[in-house]
Amino acid sequence: MNGLEALLLGILQGLTEFLPISSSGHLLIGKELFGIETHNASFEIVVHAATVCSTITVFRREIFTLLCTCFRFKYDQDTRYLLMLLLSMLPVLAVGLLFKSQIEALFGQGLALVGLMLLVTAILLTVAQMVPSKGAPLKYKDAFIIGVAQAVAVLPGFSRSGATISTGLLLGKDRAVVAKFSFLMVLIPILGEAFLDLIKGGFAPQASGISTWLLLLGFIGAYLSGFVACSWMIALVKRAKLWGFALYCALAGGFCLLYYFLY
Repeated sequence: MNGLEALLLGILQGLTEFLPISSSGHLLIGKELFGIETHNASFEIVVHAATVCSTITVFRREIFTLLCTCFRFKYDQDTRYLLMLLLSMLPVLAVGLLFKSQIEALFGQGLALVGLMLLVTAILLTVAQMVPSKGAPLKYKDAFIIGVAQAVAVLPGFSRSGATISTGLLLGKDRAVVAKFSFLMVLIPILGEAFLDLIKGGFAPQASGISTWLLLLGFIGAYLSGFVACSWMIALVKRAKLWGFALYCALAGGFCLLYYFLY
């Protein structure tokens, strides 16, 4: 991996993180097309952490309000929302702690799994689009179910935002509410994973196969593109029909499978 490739992959991550088309899948497609091989998932963790930081920047007021609820010691709507976010994070935290090595191994299996998961994402988005929204408020049960969807979406090519937003829609929730919840619920798990990898030395060049400078370039590219894209892409997800994203995922999935079997 050279500097230009690290920067381009970071930008790709930032642009695709906020759409239901699998940023991790696109990273693997980019690495495959560039012929890049790494020792572990450190680059993916770094650029995902960068887009989380851009999300925090965009939603800084909402996040500050939620954090302030911790010191009120009063059960209100903000406290309830914060507790639902924490509940939704438990499944993916459990998966990350118990199956981290197995999940990282999947990221080195080529584009066959990515293609299949993109097709699954396309099907899920299509089905969710058919369900009329009831505008029902989020409940603790809904938060946990959406959290389970996020945990399943650790598979490469399975869009996390596609899985969580589609699950919320299938539960009859409002798209704007589900979209915001989807982007906030990932903050702690990804930053936690980055922190654990940092203290374990996973970002060291000898462990990752990538220099610190390239990781930094990837982070900068993902943060800046994520910051620019976050506001208008979130608005797009709230308003746009899911058919277009489903079609894109189906085409991308088909491309991955063809590439895998032909090359």
